[in-house]
Amino acid sequence: MKLNDAVFGLLLTLVGAAVLVAIRGYPKIPGQPVGPALFPGLIAAGLCIAGLLLIARGLRHRGEQPWLAWDDWVRSPRHALALLVLRVRPVLALVIALVAALLVHTAFYKLLKVPLPWGLLTGVAW
Repeated sequence: MKLNDAVFGLLLTLVGAAVLVAIRGYPKIPGQPVGPALFPGLIAAGLCIAGLLLIARGLRHRGEQPWLAWDDWVRSPRHALALLVLRVRPVLALVIALVAALLVHTAFYKLLKVPLPWGLLTGVAW
């Protein structure tokens, strides 16, 4: 699947804008010229700028490049079902993904003392 640069640029701009909105609530450090929002803000601003440049480029080349182009393998049942050949069980993959995410969160939250938000897992916070 190939996306037009304008579509991908829009996604980057939205992610950057979401980060900029999220860091507004970060606390200020008294007596310090920089705070915890500095580096995420710089990265988010960079994402917004890069996204806007991609949008401009995509709109300039929209006649040559479609908004969305599917690759040939998407229409091939052989390629679409290739993961089943490897005997990957979707339920097991989902369980492993959840456990890995919880382990990484625990490592940062408990061991490194990084105050991470729980998000959707607030009910199982320990």
